[in-house]
Amino acid sequence: MPADDPFPRSRVQVGDQEMAFVDVGEGDPIVFLHGNPTSSYLWRNVIPHVRHLGRCLAPDLVGMGESSKLADPGPGSYSFDRHAEFLAGFLDAVGVTERVTLVLHDWGSGLGFDWAATHPEAVRGIAFMEAIVTPMIWADWPRAAKPVFQAMRGADGERKVLDQNVFVEKILPAEVRRGLSAEAHDRYRAPFGERADRWPTLEWPRQLPIEHVPPGVHDVVDRYGQWLAHSEVPKLFVNVEPGSILVGRQRDKVRRWPALTEVTVPGGHFVPEDSPDEIGRALAEWIPTLR
Repeated sequence: MPADDPFPRSRVQVGDQEMAFVDVGEGDPIVFLHGNPTSSYLWRNVIPHVRHLGRCLAPDLVGMGESSKLADPGPGSYSFDRHAEFLAGFLDAVGVTERVTLVLHDWGSGLGFDWAATHPEAVRGIAFMEAIVTPMIWADWPRAAKPVFQAMRGADGERKVLDQNVFVEKILPAEVRRGLSAEAHDRYRAPFGERADRWPTLEWPRQLPIEHVPPGVHDVVDRYGQWLAHSEVPKLFVNVEPGSILVGRQRDKVRRWPALTEVTVPGGHFVPEDSPDEIGRALAEWIPTLR
């Protein structure tokens, strides 16, 4: 996939942080949210397919991409709640208040689903892939990844993630089925050069709602999952084969949601790197159907 990023980044002050973001096109907002350990760069080859359909915005979460970093980070600094506050502040700051289409991946899905469930009147549609749709148990987790994620959530997590940068150096390239070019890998690696910079990539696996831990995030995911299961907001489910986390029990649950359109594309977990054109074309067909 092309590593070139055609989009400049704008900047906006949100609380005590500066958030970087892509802002192209005009019309109803289409908001692209990334997860761990990526950035708005993830969407560089998807956005061109839909930039004629609305105002495409893709922020870098705080501490990630080109956004600023929290001072003196440590355990809990980059919590789900903290990211959710910054996302809500960002959307307010850039004037995204109505007729919003969300395009979500990984932890961007948790943040986006939560925002949608608390602002249902503002949401026009939700597209999602490799998303967090329900609280999990370890039996749901990919077998090969289970020991690594259990280690990151335990006492060895700081060594693996802060010292060895395992999420960026190992997990990311392993979950791009096409392979990740050196240029693209460098772009993803850039925000996490120093040990302290890597705290977001450690906090995210520790925020996963597995076996009711952490309880606060479990409750958030359970709440928005219940909303999605009953809401008539149009949904585009980008099913990924073979995929990674949105499979099995979780995928069966999604397929029972109302107002759902499903498409299948090939890829691993970081599917916008594997199938950006297929995702872009699916979005370009689906978005014009939204009222």
